[in-house]
Amino acid sequence: MDKAVAPAKALSMMTGLPDILVEPVIRDALREDLGLAGDVTGMACIPPKARFKAEFRARGNGVTAGIDCARLAMALMDHQVRFEIVAPDATHVKAGDVIARVEGNARAILAAERVALNMLCHLSGVATLTHKFVASISDLPARIACTRKTTPLLRGLEKHAVKCGGGHNHRYGLDDAILIKDNHIAVCGGVAQAMERAKAAAGHLMKIELEVDSIAQLKQALPFSPDVLLLDNFTLDMFKEAVKLAKGKTILEASGGVNLDTVRAIAEAGVDIISIGALTHSAPVFDIGLDAV
Repeated sequence: MDKAVAPAKALSMMTGLPDILVEPVIRDALREDLGLAGDVTGMACIPPKARFKAEFRARGNGVTAGIDCARLAMALMDHQVRFEIVAPDATHVKAGDVIARVEGNARAILAAERVALNMLCHLSGVATLTHKFVASISDLPARIACTRKTTPLLRGLEKHAVKCGGGHNHRYGLDDAILIKDNHIAVCGGVAQAMERAKAAAGHLMKIELEVDSIAQLKQALPFSPDVLLLDNFTLDMFKEAVKLAKGKTILEASGGVNLDTVRAIAEAGVDIISIGALTHSAPVFDIGLDAV
């Protein structure tokens, strides 16, 4: 990455989000850690003008994501910091690999260290888990997608991390698409009523997805031609039956409790999309350390 690019701009290029939506997340994380008095340890132990040079190193095998979050955390604490990205987002790394190098004011770097690592380790964990799912069905046409089960205020970053791992994004929010779930159906009084209202309200660019939890509901939905059918907690036999009934008529999305042991069989059943909340809400952190050099 060009070192001349401003840190906030670099983050915007990473996520596809405007700087104004992303920078406050990093600023708030730093404020949370610094509290009212700042880093009292650093101020007590380290001379004000001391310099520090360190490397972000992987402590396992995985996929990077969120490197510019670390860069921005450092830059917000020291505007003159030198930050070299060695392994950009979506890079496959192994234990011991250098991900980035940083050099600057020692107090600033150590004050930003935890925020930088928290973001980098979490987002790289999301990317790494996503890659495991994607790799397990890489020879099949089904796509792996995330959901809205994200950490509040980190959705854009976590969805970026899913893409770094080779996955795809579901909707970003409630305004992306109409997704009729079981409680919507209950309030409306049935599949037919919900679909009729959705089709009447939807603009010509708005997609409609309908969640069904049985083959009977799927059959009720097909005459209304939803853009996507979300097959919720289906058994493997139910997935196969749904594919026979609806393949080619609509996009079929499998969801509900999918894990690395079950994902391949679901993909082999013939669905188009497999959405997995665990990609963002349960991904283990990818262990990365900041080591002095």
